[in-house]
Amino acid sequence: MNKYIIIVALGALSFGMLSSFAKIAYGQGYSPAEITLTQALMGTLILWTLALIRNIKNGQKFQLNWNLLLAGCSMGSSAYAYYLSVAYIPASLAIVLLMQITWLSILIEWLFFKKKPSYIEIGSSVFIILGTILAGNILDLNNGNVSFKGILLSLLAALLYTLYIVFTSKIGKETPMFEKSALMTSGSAMIIFIINFQAITTSTHLDFGLLQWGTFLAIFGTVIPPVCFTFGMPKIGAGLSSVLLTLELPAAVFCAHIILGEKVTLLQILGIAIMLGAIIYLNISKAKKEKSIQTETVAC
Repeated sequence: MNKYIIIVALGALSFGMLSSFAKIAYGQGYSPAEITLTQALMGTLILWTLALIRNIKNGQKFQLNWNLLLAGCSMGSSAYAYYLSVAYIPASLAIVLLMQITWLSILIEWLFFKKKPSYIEIGSSVFIILGTILAGNILDLNNGNVSFKGILLSLLAALLYTLYIVFTSKIGKETPMFEKSALMTSGSAMIIFIINFQAITTSTHLDFGLLQWGTFLAIFGTVIPPVCFTFGMPKIGAGLSSVLLTLELPAAVFCAHIILGEKVTLLQILGIAIMLGAIIYLNISKAKKEKSIQTETVAC
């Protein structure tokens, strides 16, 4: 059990540190379009290689799933918007805004699937938004780090990522892990290339340094997290997994502080604590409710 907890936690920590390294890459002259596309391409190459090895080993044939390919487009759009936001706002603020996926997923399930939110979900969402305001230091209008363009881009990334999570959780359940991830990453690379076609085709930064950054970010953002989650989550359950995924937030803030030297105030730490508390409480409540429903079903 402890081994699988560590595996899932490593996946969350791996994903959380990406924005800080992306910002370092920007400082070396690379653009968000170049970084996100190279990451997606290298991730696609690695995942397709793993999927091919698995299929040959198990004697299975590849099956194209267009829904997963299209779902990858929302993932790619989200990644691009998120990396672009980091160019305008601190990495710590970008990850705080991205964590709005919790209450956005509740809203989308209500609007699209008519799943009315519970009082616990509504209350948790309010506390998440309150924590976001404090953690992001958004009320400080004299704060030079607050770029409304960056905030809007990060919120757009959160919305796109929420759509990706909600819809992909309902499709491709029969597709093997590496194959599913490879298809979605392929869709991600395609949409990023289409959005930035002119910038990519005229880029003068397509060099070995960009390849190094793309490979590094692909390994720690595209390959390691899904592999860790796939191995660990079934062993520890959805409730504990959801709680462990919140490690992404403090990991991103810690990396931004240590690697980039971004200032983190006590008020921001309080905001992060409120956000994490609300997210953890919401996920524990969901897990208890699901367990109760399963118990009642078995009893019947």
